[in-house]
Amino acid sequence: MRIGITGHRGLPGPVEQQIRTMLAARIKAFDARDLVGISCIADGPDTWWAESVLDAGGRIEVVVPAENYRDDLPAWHHPAYDKLLQRASDIHLTGLRKSTSEAHQAGSEILVGLSDELTAVWDGLPARGYGGTADVVSYAQRVGVPVTVLWPNGATR
Repeated sequence: MRIGITGHRGLPGPVEQQIRTMLAARIKAFDARDLVGISCIADGPDTWWAESVLDAGGRIEVVVPAENYRDDLPAWHHPAYDKLLQRASDIHLTGLRKSTSEAHQAGSEILVGLSDELTAVWDGLPARGYGGTADVVSYAQRVGVPVTVLWPNGATR
């Protein structure tokens, strides 16, 4: 089973803990030996998902939206990003250089295309900018990839 991830970054600590628990529970629904987590490994749910899949015994594939994508992520996240990238069984590139909203959406569309299902850590609200979680969910729905939304009751970003 190939499960992609999309989700909000910069979540408050209590919401992060709830989401991590929800992601771990989601993984338990699958045979981890056959599970491939697909992620852009940004800070937040992308990384939590990839780490959880690996911890459960699955594999990860990484989509890199742009050549300078890593540089636009927070510096504190670079060690986790580098470690996950090294552990990826496959890396998919968009061919784009600049880490723009368009590149992020292009990367997400590749991710959705590689996925049997999409897990979305999403509050149900519109995207704050092009290429946000809502846009990825909408794209997955348009192309017929099933979406499972994870969001704690009463949580806010």
